[in-house]
Amino acid sequence: MRNFLIISSLLLFSTFAFSQAGHIMQGVGAVNMSMGGASTAQPLDISGALQWNPATISVFNENTIKFDLGMFFSSPELSSTAPEFDETGNPTGNFFSGSTKDDRGVSPMPALAMVWGKEDSKHTFGAFLFGISGFGVDFPESMSNPINMPQSMGGFGHIESDYMLLQGGVTYAYQLTDNLAIGINPTINYAALELLPNPTANPTMAGYPGTDRASAIGFGGQIGLFYTTKTGFKAGVSYKTTQHFSDFEFDNTYLDSSTSSNKFNMDYPSILSFGLGYSLGNIDLALDYRIVDYENTDGFSETGWTQTASVKGFGWENISILSAGIQYKGFEKFPIRLGYTYSSKPINEDVAFFNIPATAVIKHAFQAGFSYKAGKNLSLDAVYHHGASDGTTSGPLLNPAFIQNYPPYGAIPGSEVAYDMTTDMIMLGISYTFNKP
Repeated sequence: MRNFLIISSLLLFSTFAFSQAGHIMQGVGAVNMSMGGASTAQPLDISGALQWNPATISVFNENTIKFDLGMFFSSPELSSTAPEFDETGNPTGNFFSGSTKDDRGVSPMPALAMVWGKEDSKHTFGAFLFGISGFGVDFPESMSNPINMPQSMGGFGHIESDYMLLQGGVTYAYQLTDNLAIGINPTINYAALELLPNPTANPTMAGYPGTDRASAIGFGGQIGLFYTTKTGFKAGVSYKTTQHFSDFEFDNTYLDSSTSSNKFNMDYPSILSFGLGYSLGNIDLALDYRIVDYENTDGFSETGWTQTASVKGFGWENISILSAGIQYKGFEKFPIRLGYTYSSKPINEDVAFFNIPATAVIKHAFQAGFSYKAGKNLSLDAVYHHGASDGTTSGPLLNPAFIQNYPPYGAIPGSEVAYDMTTDMIMLGISYTFNKP
């Protein structure tokens, strides 16, 4: 039987399949998703407006409610290469490689939004509850992939996780002038996370434990400005603060049935968004640019090992997101949309191992969607999304015992861990306007 030296820890709190652009969902609701998430200066529906720029809800002059539900499919694959060692612990010069496919099924993505507005009022109000991050992975134990071998043999066995992040809030927008509006919304967040195994806990001779589901509450806010002209040009800017969470409190159970508990803090990063829009006749154009500040966010800013062989954090870099969309309204009751989203990667090869398997970091995403105006008050929406990671994210396996010879994280010579994926999603939405003339 081969003996393998794989690692002494693994940052599996990233095993929920991160949403598209790093930790950020690129859009909310079928309409906003179909525009690639671009909405900071082109509010085509209330969900996109509430998510990306609270000032833009000022364009809605009726009372509207909207509900969307998406079904998310992903196909991540995790592979690894590890050196073989003989019975005395010396390397043989041979390597063992394998891969494992994810067994997780479909993940839901809900969005609920409401806006109250009047045509002759400078005040507009809104409320929302969005699923803005979530999903998970399920890589079964495998004797053909070093990383998924049993913990007793140097691997991590069955790798499974379940994560969700819901964000809600109330929004207020005020029309400062005929062309300029300002908006603000405080936010409250609920996150839940379950891990198998849990590398944020200290390992024992039995390895790393699994956890029960832990939850955390977070708070933050957003402010935005929206400027529109009679010529069809629009501009917007918004800033969503860091969402500061309480600690996840994990109750751990090891393979030998012993127990422990530990805490881990993971906030949601601040996002600065700039947007341009243009509308002329049957055409609506939108372009957004976002900066996501992972480097100053708890849980993401630190990385590496603690003195007890648990892990500190993701070690993510700041990312930029570019979203673009076009809507054509030339077909009666049947507007169609195309969208594209580009995201830079937050993970470099030095810390790729600490992010196994943050597999849904999607570089290119393509969307196509449409709406059907079923009546003067009712609209039905749909979108199809496809995303790709544009190649594998890879780096060496890490072991704190190797740090002295291979700083700063202890890379194992000749080893590798890699992951890539594609994502697909179908989302349907319905909106109803109560007092439309």
